Amino acid sequence: MAISTEVFRKIMGLFATGVTVITARTRAGQPWGFTVNSFTSVSLEPPLVLFCVGKGSDSFPVVEQAEYFAVNYLAEAQEEISRRFALRGADRFAGLRYREGAHRTPLLEGCLGFVECRKVAAHVAGDHTIILSTHILPEVSQTC
Repeated sequence: MAISTEVFRKIMGLFATGVTVITARTRAGQPWGFTVNSFTSVSLEPPLVLFCVGKGSDSFPVVEQAEYFAVNYLAEAQEEISRRFALRGADRFAGLRYREGAHRTPLLEGCLGFVECRKVAAHVAGDHTIILSTHILPEVSQTC
C-alpha cells in the first residue's frame, strides 16, 4: 500500500531535528541561504556531512553551482531566522547581520556555531539531491 505525500510529510514532521541555515553565494556573488533540517554528520575520517535540497526549490540552482557552503547551527531563540530562510521569494538577508567566512560564505551572527564546507558529491534521490561535503573550517561559539 502506497502512502500519500501529505501523510508522509505529516508523519516525518513529527520527528524533532536540529535546524540549520545553509548559506552560500550565487553566481553573481549575492548571499543566499535556506533553512534545512535534513543535515547530518556522515563520517569522521574523512570529516563529511550531508544535507538535502529539493530539486524544485528556489535554492536548488544555487546549491547546484556552489562549491562552498556554510552550515549555520541555529539556537532555540533564532526561530524567526529559521522561518525567514524558509520563505520563498523573500530577501532573506535584509537587515540581518553576518560576516564572511574564508570562502565568502555568509556566517550568521548569533548562531551556536557553523562549519564551512566544500561540496564533494551530489546524488539525486527522488525529488531531492543529497549534497555531500567535507568540513573545512569548523567553529563553535556563542557569538558566531
